[in-house]
Amino acid sequence: MNKLYIGNVSEEASAEDLETIFEQWKIPHSGPFLVKTGYAFVDCPDEKIAMKAIDILSGKVDLHGKLLEVEHSVPKRQRSCKLQIRNIPPHMQWEDKNHDNERQPAVVVGVEGRHRTVFDVLDGMLAQYGTVENCEQVNTDTDTAVVNVRYGAKDQARQAMEKLNGFLMENFALKVSYIPDEMATADVPPLGGGRRGFVPRGPPRSGSPGLGARPKLQSEVPLRILVPTQFVGAIIGKEGATIRNITKQTHSKIDIHRKENAGAAEKPITVHSTPEGCSNACRTIMEIMQKEALDTKFTEEIPLKILAHNNFVGRLIGKEGRNLKKIEVDTETKITISPLQDLTLYNPERTITVKGSIEACSRAEEEVMKKVRESYENDVAAMNLQSNLIPGLNLNALGLFPGGAPGMGPSMGHNAPPPGAQGGYSSFGGQGQPESETVHLFIPALAVGAIIGKQGQHIKQLSRYAGASIKISAEEVSVVDANQVAPPEGMDTKQRMVIIAGPPEAQFKAQGRIFGKLKEENFFGPKEEVKLEAHIKVPSFAAGRVIGKGGKTVNELQNLTSAEVVVPRDQTPDENDQVIVKITGHFYASQLAQRKIQEILSQVRRQQQPKPSPRGEGPPLPRPSRK
Repeated sequence: MNKLYIGNVSEEASAEDLETIFEQWKIPHSGPFLVKTGYAFVDCPDEKIAMKAIDILSGKVDLHGKLLEVEHSVPKRQRSCKLQIRNIPPHMQWEDKNHDNERQPAVVVGVEGRHRTVFDVLDGMLAQYGTVENCEQVNTDTDTAVVNVRYGAKDQARQAMEKLNGFLMENFALKVSYIPDEMATADVPPLGGGRRGFVPRGPPRSGSPGLGARPKLQSEVPLRILVPTQFVGAIIGKEGATIRNITKQTHSKIDIHRKENAGAAEKPITVHSTPEGCSNACRTIMEIMQKEALDTKFTEEIPLKILAHNNFVGRLIGKEGRNLKKIEVDTETKITISPLQDLTLYNPERTITVKGSIEACSRAEEEVMKKVRESYENDVAAMNLQSNLIPGLNLNALGLFPGGAPGMGPSMGHNAPPPGAQGGYSSFGGQGQPESETVHLFIPALAVGAIIGKQGQHIKQLSRYAGASIKISAEEVSVVDANQVAPPEGMDTKQRMVIIAGPPEAQFKAQGRIFGKLKEENFFGPKEEVKLEAHIKVPSFAAGRVIGKGGKTVNELQNLTSAEVVVPRDQTPDENDQVIVKITGHFYASQLAQRKIQEILSQVRRQQQPKPSPRGEGPPLPRPSRK
């Protein structure tokens, strides 16, 4: 929740005006202001600073005759049952201690002198709009109190939001905003670590934080297996009795994709459940196939075949195959994985074939899927962390996670763009198709063969997978650190330029795969991070905006992204009046820097567009000079 929405912004206001206000109040921000008609967005470095900006600026600071409204930016699809209520009168604390160290409810003296507890005041007010499942005070540096509230339903939260935002409580106007689904109240420890919240009204809801133990959650990565087509009937059973029995016993949802790949020798099965439920269902299916094979005198071995998204297979295998070898030894199985050449744009899955007894294959399935799920969770965590800072990147279009695999359906919860991927940052072509970008990525000359692959198969596959045009220059170039007079002794500076053209999502996928391939093929040491140099071209008139006054913007870019960003001085613009910006860093750092620079360029383009004069008004007033 580090992105801010700034509302009630005057049409005369500019990004520079907002930047001046933030500087005056000593509120740092981690990216440029995106100004729209009547509102704006900006990223803050962390939640604490975002809260500070809200408390200091919202409803208190005037810009061109309008009081700014500042709150957390939460896209509609992420609005949940959770609200944050700020600016509660400061004396209304959860509880006080008397001199005997016994905890007593804090009290408020009413108009008629009657003592009312804080619980009477807040709980009674919140309960008007629905069932309050949880309410906790948040520890902040502000004088006024802040609470996080969870309602039983979204419409209750929406009604409370509409009614309480701006409500006067003892001359303090309450400020109410949504908390995104990703930011559960459990993530923010209650003040003191153990202070009580409100007692829920109505029957408790299963799975609610603070209301007893949570049931085990269904894994967001389903188990996908391939079974011989001749055994599908036995797995389903007469009138579906067998498959119903499996789902009931293992508490799972099982999809048998009978209509996929008509005439194929194998059919995919998808199991949605907890990891334990998936494993139990898998074991039962293997036992059914074994029995059917005996009954039909089928003599061939029936291995377990697990499908896994290619993005996770490298980590499953591990360096020099160590992870896979350990699973084989521990489970007494033989495991093979289908080659990369079998992948297509429409089938990003690899087949993991496990041979051994049913008991051994079952243990191997647990270990394989444990690794796959860990990889998925790590990718989602990294993606959510970075996407808050990478505006304009549509995670739906990336297809990085298994939700896009055939037969998986919409159950993969993290394919929706996290906070930061929306909220006005669609600067790549507006509502239409995103604009294509060209990036020059420099790789070691010796790595060209690995990127191209046998008879060009890998680069063709990569181009289809990413949806980008990928070409490698024929000439070698020497790339030296911009701050070095000469390369370090013994360092191979021979590089080849990879020219990647495509929209932001295609750039992300293509560059990410190239970074990964260089690591997999050991072109960087085991403890060495893959860092590459990328060049993007910007209009010469916009180079100053990338650099900023006294190098301020480029320095902020470097601090924010951890990438080295250099706009070489004294460049001669090319025939298109463009100059080069050099970005050097690991994958996420490079991506973040590229997206931030593209955002600056989008801002420059928007500001160059002529604005229609408001009807009935004279020429716009001159902008105030910056101090």
